[in-house]
Amino acid sequence: MFDGTRVSKADPRVAAYGEVDELNAWLGLAIASSADSDVRERVTAIQRDLFALGARLADPGHRIAGRVTKAAITPEDVARLERWIDSFSEELPPLRRFVLPGGSPSGAALHVARTVCRRAERAMVDLGDSAFEVELLHYINRLSDLLFTMARAVNHRAGAPEIEW
Repeated sequence: MFDGTRVSKADPRVAAYGEVDELNAWLGLAIASSADSDVRERVTAIQRDLFALGARLADPGHRIAGRVTKAAITPEDVARLERWIDSFSEELPPLRRFVLPGGSPSGAALHVARTVCRRAERAMVDLGDSAFEVELLHYINRLSDLLFTMARAVNHRAGAPEIEW
């Protein structure tokens, strides 16, 4: 842990920040396969946020100093995700049915990242309300919606049709 405490790799906190780490890696794959500079820029910002989120999860004693702003997730970070969801949604036709994950390589990677994000959210919920700042859960929840919207937008831009279920 951040404070030097040693715990089992099976510890629920380690599992939670491990899920966040996996999510970050999938986002790296999405960037590597994306031709869209705005997607790459935003995903890189999200990756930085996820390092901060993981650090907070690895800090059960809340020892990271408040002045370490790069390790903070704030309500403004959550609001930024909401703005990005709105921005990408403007490009898209309304969603009337479920769509099968896939499409372009970047879109498919974003769909996988979305599912890993949801798994990270469930792992965080399992830790309980007092295990971390509430903004972390708000962030991860909105992030999964953003990743879904980004996957749709990337696929739309690439001309990859959405296959409805």
